[in-house]
Amino acid sequence: MKILFLVQKVQRVILDRLYDGVAAHTDCDLRWLSDAEQADLPRYFRDHVDTARYERIVCFLRFKKEIRQVAFIRSIPNLVILEHDAWQNYFPCKYQGKFSQHYQRLPAARVLCSGFQVADRLRGEGADVVFVPKGYDQTQLRNLGGERDIELGFVGSTKSGIYSERKAMLDEVARREPLMTMRTQSGGEYLAMLNRIRFFVSADVGMGEYMIKNFEAMACGCVLFAYDQGEQENHALGFIDMENLVLYRSADDLQIKLYRLRADPALAKRIAAAGQSLVEREYAFSRIGERIAAALVPPLRPAKPPGVWEGIRLKLRF
Repeated sequence: MKILFLVQKVQRVILDRLYDGVAAHTDCDLRWLSDAEQADLPRYFRDHVDTARYERIVCFLRFKKEIRQVAFIRSIPNLVILEHDAWQNYFPCKYQGKFSQHYQRLPAARVLCSGFQVADRLRGEGADVVFVPKGYDQTQLRNLGGERDIELGFVGSTKSGIYSERKAMLDEVARREPLMTMRTQSGGEYLAMLNRIRFFVSADVGMGEYMIKNFEAMACGCVLFAYDQGEQENHALGFIDMENLVLYRSADDLQIKLYRLRADPALAKRIAAAGQSLVEREYAFSRIGERIAAALVPPLRPAKPPGVWEGIRLKLRF
């Protein structure tokens, strides 16, 4: 399938291997768009894109720039949107409800969503949504097999307001246990730090899906302690408590299970190995790229005149 794949030139997470994974299973014209190009998609398409050449046009762009250009985006044929942040639609933040509104205005587009439950909820609102989970860069992150001198650790951001619940949980754990919370540079420094941590504490509280750090920590051989996102999400991902990760809903839960693993190092070792095996098999970016490519194949919804869809949307609202 011939696709045009438009991605962000500047992004906090390095996703090049994910793009390679998609390109391995499609005839892919991959382009990195600057902030200015993302902000003026009509001009970019006019100057650089012949839409008739592509069977699918896949956009993985900044959401805040997309929502300002919905009239033009609605005119893009064979449109697919890859989205890793739609969990914010159901989270108390500035984008709460905005994804629902956006996709109602783009009824012919297919959305590839990284949360199983989030995808299900958006689908229930009428959008064409396919669940394709997050993953990790298998070329950068792996278990180095060295000594783990940090028993309990977290690597990542807690400063943004959107992470207030994450910070509160980590602070509560740190009040009880010797938790180290750190920031590192991407690449070798991050790899080295994950390989020093025995128990990685993830605290995606209220987010409804598992963020990318969960997969990265598992790939590096940590025992992952993950805030429990619910039975449906866990089943969709193959996450099994005390088998390939440790799930918790409170600091009390975490502490009880931590005591058990301290007393049973062999169990901790089995959980780490099973988690690593799972993500290596199912969540390497090479595998996720294959799943994205497969999700592009089924026919898209037929495009309709904007007025028709707007009328339907207004009837549903009122």
